[in-house]
Amino acid sequence: MKTNKLFFYISLIMFTCFGCDSFLEEEPRDIIAPENFFANDSDAKQGITGIYSVLKNNSIYGQAGLDNWYDNGVDIIEPNRTHPIFAVMGNYTLNEVTADASNQKMSVSDTWQNLYRVILNANVIIDRVDGNEAISNNVQTSVIANARFLRALAYWHITNLWGDAPFYTEVLPLEEIGSLGRTDKDVILTSVLNDLEFAQNNLPSVLPNEDRGRASKWAAAIIEAKIHMKAKNWQAGLAKCSEIINQSPHTLLSNYADVFSPDNEYNAEIIWSLDFAKDVTGQFEPAFPGASFAGNNYWRPSLFNPRIRDEPANAADRDPLRAALAANGQEFNGTGLQIASRDFANKFPTNDLRRPLNIMDSYAGFALNHTYLPKFMNLNFESSPRFNHGDNRLVFRLADVYLMAAECENELNGPGNAYQYIHPIRQRAYATQAEWELVGLSQQGFREAIYDERKWELAAEAHRRYDLIRWGIYLNVVRNAEFKTYSPNLNIKDHHVLLPIPLNELQLNPKLLESDPTNNGYR
Repeated sequence: MKTNKLFFYISLIMFTCFGCDSFLEEEPRDIIAPENFFANDSDAKQGITGIYSVLKNNSIYGQAGLDNWYDNGVDIIEPNRTHPIFAVMGNYTLNEVTADASNQKMSVSDTWQNLYRVILNANVIIDRVDGNEAISNNVQTSVIANARFLRALAYWHITNLWGDAPFYTEVLPLEEIGSLGRTDKDVILTSVLNDLEFAQNNLPSVLPNEDRGRASKWAAAIIEAKIHMKAKNWQAGLAKCSEIINQSPHTLLSNYADVFSPDNEYNAEIIWSLDFAKDVTGQFEPAFPGASFAGNNYWRPSLFNPRIRDEPANAADRDPLRAALAANGQEFNGTGLQIASRDFANKFPTNDLRRPLNIMDSYAGFALNHTYLPKFMNLNFESSPRFNHGDNRLVFRLADVYLMAAECENELNGPGNAYQYIHPIRQRAYATQAEWELVGLSQQGFREAIYDERKWELAAEAHRRYDLIRWGIYLNVVRNAEFKTYSPNLNIKDHHVLLPIPLNELQLNPKLLESDPTNNGYR
């Protein structure tokens, strides 16, 4: 939602208010006692806005964040040069010590801490709002549904990345939180499913414009479907996917490129995206507060945008390239730190109409040194200047659900009735029926077609590593892929299916090692 509001950011020990223009005409204030915070509907609404703000931090959805843990070091994206942010996964130098190495507020430790910050804040809000007579019943229900969705989202990511983990759903003293051991991930996911059910029953199907950027019931539904599929509960997964396809207001766009247009950020295919606004800071935790070069501190498009000093392949053509860019109102003003991997570029079908949105190796006839991924680029220097982007952060979309439904149906009954879900995705990806139509596949053949289709359709959307792990082919795929900058294919080990709990967390809380002294195999 591209609006300026007064955002409340709830820290671990106090509620701190950071102000943007309008929303409430009052001065920012610190509220030490949480029990004094929710005195009316507005307080409760601002509190939930504060938790959404945490999701925008660099270590989650803001910059590289979750991209590092879900997409780097596999077979779709890699950095165009060595960089400490991406080495831990891109080159599998990850260990307990490097997990604590924060660069621009991005590390395993930063992601761990911010996901648990979401959980702590959600627990506090639920406790303070539920049954609060100063807050209307409708607002209570809405706020609690959002809080339970956000808590479920955080725990889902935690179980994906670390497996067993500390778990609590009530307000606890900080000392008690800091001494929790690890709970079995299946126990955590049972609670997550309960939260998601409540969210689906109480979040809206369609969000009003002023709430764009928040989750609808369908965002909760897609996470539920993913949990069922990872557990190989194919029937429940198919039922939930069918519900989203048939009952939600979302539809597939006819043109793949339109899904990613900065001018169409709330299109019908997008189930959930987080909103950012050019020139607006304060709603999330900036890596460089007050620094003039940092813009609004939302850098993700800059990671995908090329850096002019790296291009073109013939350095003598740099000025003509600049001129060609300027003629289109564009600049290569990014960092180029997220490009298409060599393996991805080499294997992407040349007749696939999605290829130009995923593979760019030239511009206006100038050959480039690197192969970029344009679907998340924004080269417009006026509307999206370097490090000051207003582009939304895509989280979930309907094409993902169609491919999930196809996979579930194939696992249950073979490919016969699964084609109906994969064909609409392929139909917009190829020029002729002879190219897009799949026929006569065995169950294993269809399964392998899903492996590829999800790669081409959902590239760099933070699904790949999760998919490869649940399919049981993660290590094999990485070891047989080609890379340009690092050598993850040579360095990946069996234990890299999970992240280590950072060393600092272990030193603060030795109980984290009681159930697994190896720390997910990193010891």
